[in-house]
Amino acid sequence: MSVQSVAADVDVDLRQSFASLGRNWLRILVFVLVVTGLAFAAVSFATRYYKAQTQVEIAPRGSDYTRPAGSNPDSDKPILDEQGIATQVQIISSNEILKQVAQKLGLSRLHEFDETIDMSALNRLLVLIGLKNDPMDVPADERVLKKMREKLNVYGVEKKGIIAIEFSSEDPKLAAAIPDAIAAAYIAGQGAAKSESNTAAADFLAPEIADLSKQVRDAEAKVAAYRAQSDLLMGGNNSTLAIQQLAELSTELSRVRASRASAEGTAESVRKALQSGGSLDSLPEVLSSDLIQRLRGRQVELRANIADLSTTLLDNHPRIRAAKSQLADLDAQIRSEAQKIMKGLAMQADAAKARENQLVADVDTLKAASAQAGEQQVGLDALQRDAAAKRQQLELYLTNYREAASRRDRNYVPVDARLASPALVPSEPYFPKVWPIVGIAAAASLLLAAVFTLLRELFFGRAMRPARGARLELIDEVAMPPAAYQDPSTRSDPPVANEFANRAAEPSWPETVTETPAQPRPAAEIEPVEVRRPRSVLGEIDVEKAAEKLIASGAARAIFVSPEGDEAAASAILVAREVSDAGLRVLLLDLTASGAASRPMLDSGLFPGITNLLASQAQFSDVIHADLYSDCHVIPVGTADPVRAMRAADRLPIIMQSLTTAYDLVVVECGPADAQGIGRLDGEATEVFLSMLEPDDEVTQAAVKLIESGYPDLTLVTPLGHEPPGNPVPGRRSAA
Repeated sequence: MSVQSVAADVDVDLRQSFASLGRNWLRILVFVLVVTGLAFAAVSFATRYYKAQTQVEIAPRGSDYTRPAGSNPDSDKPILDEQGIATQVQIISSNEILKQVAQKLGLSRLHEFDETIDMSALNRLLVLIGLKNDPMDVPADERVLKKMREKLNVYGVEKKGIIAIEFSSEDPKLAAAIPDAIAAAYIAGQGAAKSESNTAAADFLAPEIADLSKQVRDAEAKVAAYRAQSDLLMGGNNSTLAIQQLAELSTELSRVRASRASAEGTAESVRKALQSGGSLDSLPEVLSSDLIQRLRGRQVELRANIADLSTTLLDNHPRIRAAKSQLADLDAQIRSEAQKIMKGLAMQADAAKARENQLVADVDTLKAASAQAGEQQVGLDALQRDAAAKRQQLELYLTNYREAASRRDRNYVPVDARLASPALVPSEPYFPKVWPIVGIAAAASLLLAAVFTLLRELFFGRAMRPARGARLELIDEVAMPPAAYQDPSTRSDPPVANEFANRAAEPSWPETVTETPAQPRPAAEIEPVEVRRPRSVLGEIDVEKAAEKLIASGAARAIFVSPEGDEAAASAILVAREVSDAGLRVLLLDLTASGAASRPMLDSGLFPGITNLLASQAQFSDVIHADLYSDCHVIPVGTADPVRAMRAADRLPIIMQSLTTAYDLVVVECGPADAQGIGRLDGEATEVFLSMLEPDDEVTQAAVKLIESGYPDLTLVTPLGHEPPGNPVPGRRSAA
């Protein structure tokens, strides 16, 4: 007989796969040693290449004594950007510089740069039969330049204004000499370009300066002649005399107008005070009069005397009447003095007005003169601008000519580049690196050997095992030991098997259990062994049959009631996992008070769940979690306040409808609930299950109540005999 998987599902046995590496260690070791030895031999006989580097700094150069006047001393800082550095890199790598270096060092006479020198017999044969291009068809200079470019690497150092020149060669001295020669040729070329530029500038500026000198003299003569003809006399602030006088008269006119307005306003205020008979003490001009101040002092004394006499004499007493008469005379004198002040202010205002009229007439006269001078000034300014522009251009040409001539005569041309770091003769080859290459070869060969061994085990099927949940049947075609495979539905720990045996001996368990013999029998005597779990008189089914019933009926909801408490909630977990293993999208909703259904699936009770969703503290994506042992999803009880969550219990039908739309099956564990409690969860395509561990009166009464309350199709299911993944079976009950 042989064992065949009904579901034809298999998994990769990783332990068996990696155990094959230990069984084939000798073959892997030999392969690694052979590859490592070949790599070491290849590296040992390979041609050594040496690399040297020269650095050229690109920056403006020159001394403070030869720098042009007015230039910034900080101009010695690098001014080239990335594009400028890239341009200089292309110049250094140009054919002109490389040809100069090749001719100077005689590279065309070396076999490393010209393969036509000392060509081997094999290469000549390949050229003759046409398998290789004849190098003689290419000019010698192009052959040398091609080899130099293959070994040359020129690049700019980022953000430092430095260009690095690297060259590799079989000769370490040549590897250091070539980049130094390239840098020297580049600097010499830059100096020659600057010297040529100075010579060309001096030759251009000499006739231009002579022409400009004559133009400047003519322009300044025109300015002087026009000024004398127009009688444009210059005053202060570089302005004409008429304009300056007009500005002074305008200032004086503004002052006179302000004085007149002040005098008129003061006189008007005094006049109003005299006409209305009001107090004159608030007027500054009245208070500033010495006579009025003395009269005010006398008035205060009389009033004080009248007050003293009033304490002993009557109002008609001659002394009091005399004092009052004097007081009235003082008031009349004060008002008379105020009128004089008012007349003086009026006369002052009239004088200011006359002065204003005279100034206005003078301003009008100067306006006409200023307008005429302004028109003439326009022509004068045009001539002055022309003369100033030509004079400025002449001065600039003279300065540049002196600098160019001095640099040409003294042969002083500062090049904007210098040799920052000359190349050093390398002492060690950069290629090949013996030990890194050998180490990489050893690691790669070890990895390839291991991968080849694992793939061979996989292709031959020795690393495969039946998938979890696959049901096995015995076939009579090939003999196989009975212990090779075992049906998961018949696997159980010894305590559970003993419990089944004890129940089989009791009168209430009429069915018996046929156990598998402990000693293996010969293959010819092996017969199909049927292992059946004892059934109670209530007619409950196991987890696998409950899952098959849900799949066959196409149920969208499965409601589990567990009157025996948390341990019986294992049925919902096991059924959800079985249906999920069959390929359906399954979600388990935990509505127990203690979270007995979700805690074994998540190994924690601190995840947000249905209470958070009801309390509007989370969304669906926050409360749906993945089972640690299957593809099933789970919504735990949650961490929100249960009292607050139950206030929104009316949302449960909406939540259930949304979940059934997204999943093929929604399994709800309600705990010890009654028919009224599961009414909100009921809907189309709903199956109700009652989970039981022992057929006692409590289970029987709960089943009867549910049937009487409108659930006649109630199904009893027990988790006994089924071990969930990752959770050992404790004693006689199987808890999730």
